[in-house]
Amino acid sequence: MGLLTLTPGLDTALILRTAALGHRRRVWGVVLGIQSGTLVWGVLTSLGVTALLTASHLTYETLRWAGAAYLVWMGGRLLWATWRHAPSESPQTAGTGGTTGARTGAGDTLLGGWRQGIVTNLLNPKMGAFYVAMLPQFIPAGASHLAPGVLLAGVHILLAVAWACALIAFAHVLRDRLQRPAARRCLDRITGTVIAAFGIRLALEQ
Repeated sequence: MGLLTLTPGLDTALILRTAALGHRRRVWGVVLGIQSGTLVWGVLTSLGVTALLTASHLTYETLRWAGAAYLVWMGGRLLWATWRHAPSESPQTAGTGGTTGARTGAGDTLLGGWRQGIVTNLLNPKMGAFYVAMLPQFIPAGASHLAPGVLLAGVHILLAVAWACALIAFAHVLRDRLQRPAARRCLDRITGTVIAAFGIRLALEQ
């Protein structure tokens, strides 16, 4: 779980970008949303529900395409915002409620970040498949699956929150430089490309 947490991925990109833009409430919302999704996957796996992902091709494919479409939309929205604005303007923060909301700080909300984090996590079928493969191996034979499964998911969440704190602290150090319009556009283009690439990869994988 520790190695999985440290591996750079979509969660890392979302947390770094949100923190670098100075959205303090929203970044913690993203962290809480991602970990809420992790807890949901842990509970569903413990109850045996996520076994449907590996048993049902239709269920997995539906979730996979929904997740891919969401990631491509989110990444494309970020990229479009950077090209749509004039060089003197700062780009719209995707998913923060529009240009006006971003300029007034209305997009820096805990709830907005939480929604983005949990949707991103729950639409990733790899999380469910990973938990189906991993969690049952560490549950004692004959024991109830729910309590140990939730406990193991809790360990994963604690590791992920600790890593998120380190990412946020790192982004805070670079925040002043990344607040410049040119730097923000560059950051959004990198993040948007990474997010869209994850979506395309998810769509193309067999």
